[in-house]
Amino acid sequence: MKTQVAIIGGGPSGLLLAQLLYTRGIESIVLERKTKEYVLGRIRAGVLEQGLVSLLEEAGCAERLHREGFAHDGTLVSYGDEMFRVDFRKHTGTPVIVYGQTEVTQDLYAAREKAGGQIEFNVENVVIEGADSDAPRVTYKVDGEARQIDCDFVAGCDGFHGVSRQTIPLDVRREYEKVYPFGWLGILSETPPVNHELIYANSPRGFALCSMRNENLSRYYIQCPLSDSPEDWTDAAFWDELKRRIPAEVADKLVTGPSIEKSIAPLRSFVTEPMRWGRLFLCGDAAHIVPPTGAKGLNTAASDVHYLYNGLRDFYENDSTAGIDSYSAKALARVWKAERFSWWFSSLMHTYPDQSPFDLKMQQAEIEFLRGNEAAQKSMAENYVGLPY
Repeated sequence: MKTQVAIIGGGPSGLLLAQLLYTRGIESIVLERKTKEYVLGRIRAGVLEQGLVSLLEEAGCAERLHREGFAHDGTLVSYGDEMFRVDFRKHTGTPVIVYGQTEVTQDLYAAREKAGGQIEFNVENVVIEGADSDAPRVTYKVDGEARQIDCDFVAGCDGFHGVSRQTIPLDVRREYEKVYPFGWLGILSETPPVNHELIYANSPRGFALCSMRNENLSRYYIQCPLSDSPEDWTDAAFWDELKRRIPAEVADKLVTGPSIEKSIAPLRSFVTEPMRWGRLFLCGDAAHIVPPTGAKGLNTAASDVHYLYNGLRDFYENDSTAGIDSYSAKALARVWKAERFSWWFSSLMHTYPDQSPFDLKMQQAEIEFLRGNEAAQKSMAENYVGLPY
């Protein structure tokens, strides 16, 4: 087979890139190692920056988002029984949109199928060859049958464990990583959210987050040791612990119920440089990971897609390599700023095992400074709603 852009990974970043390229008449084939049902079964956060919303609009995939998404004009931060609000619209004029990542992916699949775009599922043994030449190709197997795609470019949207990053030679790439000494235990419940806007809670017992998917579907998290497993926590134990970590006025309004999904996510900050090697480009989790504090994962993937899509447009429409040549530098400049925000917000809200009494006092002072300082709130709001591309 031949195509212009081979896209490895059928998650939201790969599908968004494919659909944007389609709108400009640029051909692509998407390769996904799992089934469509598996991809749509993954539960992920859904706080969307305006940049991502605009990309979905450009891709023709935002109709349901605008109908069903929830605009959040701010967020709440608590410490003990104290709580204050950071007003996004006041400080930036911009909200974020709460719309599940699963819903985004579903909309992108529907658009891809309507356009007749090719997606290969259940692919195995993917190998990227000739990425440092003018004629890259991707070989793989489906049901034991060997297949090959000859292409102009390869977009690696296949996540942290995919083959794309590993294809870049070790003497070319450099990796930066911070592993956090705790995880997030999260549950999904068919209950009304305790608050319309998200509540980020700092507590002596550890971090907690109250979030929502829709008016009758809530997502809650508590910080937990990495040694824990979901089976260690009954629903009752989770709810009791959550109530201890949020202000009493919020805990009194909390509606509890059976969990319909329960999992523990480790936290990691990770960046690889560069994000381009020859005609191979890394996007999203293939190149970088952020802790979920502040919901930057999908949004940083979207900014990568923005830079790559426009670089490829420039190549095919203007016969210019300026966009693809600057892709890695532009993408990384924004990625590192998102990494900084996620690291800062994580450091502000979590309890660390090696914190001294002095450290805890400094953390509380930082939160109180944020509460009382307009410039600090503006800085947080600008980062939360998304820095410009």
